[in-house]
Amino acid sequence: MDPVKIGVIGGSGLYDIKDMTIEDRVRLETPFGEPSDEFVIGALAGARAAFLPRHGRGHRLPPTHINYRANIWGMKMLGVERIVASGACGSFKEELPPGTIVILDQFIDRTRHRLDSFTGPGLVAHVLFADPICPDLAGILHAAANRAGAPVRMGGTYVCMEGPQFSTRAESRLYKSWGADVIGMTNLTEARLCREAEICYASLALVTDFDSWRQSEDDVTIEGVLAVMGKNSETFKAIIREALPKLSAPRACACPDAMKFAVVTGAKNIPAKTRKDFALVLDKYK
Repeated sequence: MDPVKIGVIGGSGLYDIKDMTIEDRVRLETPFGEPSDEFVIGALAGARAAFLPRHGRGHRLPPTHINYRANIWGMKMLGVERIVASGACGSFKEELPPGTIVILDQFIDRTRHRLDSFTGPGLVAHVLFADPICPDLAGILHAAANRAGAPVRMGGTYVCMEGPQFSTRAESRLYKSWGADVIGMTNLTEARLCREAEICYASLALVTDFDSWRQSEDDVTIEGVLAVMGKNSETFKAIIREALPKLSAPRACACPDAMKFAVVTGAKNIPAKTRKDFALVLDKYK
């Protein structure tokens, strides 16, 4: 199969892209285990892409139990260079009501129980992560959202919580006091791994609710979230259709060389299996 340069990860409520002309369905076994589901390879708006539902079809996997490493490495195995992700989220701002799309640029990590690096004992690497989102990819998505007529906000800070429970009211008020914009359970983990895999990553945060900081409103409910989720998914698909034709051009960002100076373990000290598992990145720096 020819490399697929564009990847799309669908979050809650987005388990397929119905307008995609399907070329193949690929189930991969990665050095880090099995991805959430099979990768659907196809064309949309004249561009080839690989689609993966983050939670699996039927929404089988909660945030903590998603194999993020396998998902991102599977994309790497397919040749993906850019990933666009969606994710349902709660809002901390009155000006970001349900239905708004936020193109993220920063994260705050509140996770506790998940693997979020390809490296470990035998391979120590410290990748730069001050700006976790690819600015070029974010700019393409912003322009696409405007063309699609979506209610979009460029830039926003996402609190990544562990879940699967929603926030307590005290937590929600704390995160709001920090100046955060939205809260979700998945996107930061993907961004970390994409940086190590030298894949450009950008996320469209789809606001479904106001979390639990607004005492004047009813608390967030599953019913309310699901009601907004369907509309948000359609908006995401419209943005993807606009963006995909622009994503095949050569990359002009720092993401492709993110690991160039990150590895501090001497080459002779990296175990053979670790080097083999991470070869798609390490081999270019021999």
